[in-house]
Amino acid sequence: MNALTQVKRATLVFVIALSVTMAAATTTDVIFSFEEDEGEYADTDLETDSAGNIYGTTVLGGDFGSGTVFQLTPTPNGWVHTVLYSFTGGVDGGEPYKGVTLDRDGNLYGTAVTGGSGNCEGGCGVIYKLTNRKGTWTQKVVHAFTGGDDGSGPGSRVTVDRAGNVYGMAPTGGAYGLGTIYRIRPPSSGALTFKVIHAFTGGVDGSSGSAGRMVLRDGRLYGAATTGGSNGSGVVFELTPKALGEWNFKTIYTFQGQPDGSFPYGALLFDPSGNIYGTTYYGGANGIGAVYKLSPQPVGEWTEDLIYSFQQGPDGNSPISNLVFDKAGNLYGTTSEGGLGSGTIFKLSPVGGNWTETVVHAFEGPPDGGFAYNGMVVDVFGNFYGATVHGGENNDGAVYKFTP
Repeated sequence: MNALTQVKRATLVFVIALSVTMAAATTTDVIFSFEEDEGEYADTDLETDSAGNIYGTTVLGGDFGSGTVFQLTPTPNGWVHTVLYSFTGGVDGGEPYKGVTLDRDGNLYGTAVTGGSGNCEGGCGVIYKLTNRKGTWTQKVVHAFTGGDDGSGPGSRVTVDRAGNVYGMAPTGGAYGLGTIYRIRPPSSGALTFKVIHAFTGGVDGSSGSAGRMVLRDGRLYGAATTGGSNGSGVVFELTPKALGEWNFKTIYTFQGQPDGSFPYGALLFDPSGNIYGTTYYGGANGIGAVYKLSPQPVGEWTEDLIYSFQQGPDGNSPISNLVFDKAGNLYGTTSEGGLGSGTIFKLSPVGGNWTETVVHAFEGPPDGGFAYNGMVVDVFGNFYGATVHGGENNDGAVYKFTP
């Protein structure tokens, strides 16, 4: 077990006017550092439960080198790490990206981009379920992709609704070879039922669904496609259920490319008024990423405001993350690069109708985290947690706690 590593840094403020000043200190504590046998390369969103446990995945490492599902449990003496499952890279899957999602019964669902079956080299990937019975976790493949009309290489985190339906995206395969959106219905009798509810065409609907988990709101699914659309820079979409299990796909925003956003990878975030927030990896005024806001309109597509363009220097760049709100209405996210070279945690504060950006933590690499390919989660107690693919004591990845 790795010792708790604490990294405390003063905050750099990077306002839009490019002035850099010092602000009140925040705290970023590495609460767990991975080693190869425990998993490595934590390209994972994190999930928390009501007891404060944290769940996630590592792409590599574990008993067979093909990745893990892990749990971190808080104790008075620090965090206890448990590998819930080690992938073999065979029929059970391999290389699980972007974490797991809890259902109402405490089961975990996730995807692995390789393994399983099909005609893809190394396997076309799987959707899996982990069930906890008296402290023993059992893994079951609920769908093995074929690389045909169902898709292949599922790398996005799944969404689970209250009825137990599972929704997700595959970036490749499908009827047009450009990815799919799927639903798995729980069994009324017999096996789970898999259905493609949209096949990306690469036209106005986009292509290569993003790695971010789709959002279910008022019975509709919202998500992003990383590429495609009228300008080839990705889209944000809405799926509305129709009769007989069919869904209506609608593009609600098409990215224009620089100076607009371009290539949205992360998950979407709704505010209480129904506005959507997200990040793009490219685009913005400087071509190195942006944060955007979409506002619904009575008729037609949504309107977009580009609320921040990342800049050179101590500012971060190339965000792949989702965003989260604090109780005061500030937005937080991460950048995969920039800052001191290993990415940043940033804060966007609404001030007089505009947004001011603050770099609240610049990752430094070992023993600090390094390269945040995912955003943060806020647990029921108001704590912020995230993961990095490198950094930590062994440079195999880390999980950190951020205190604003």
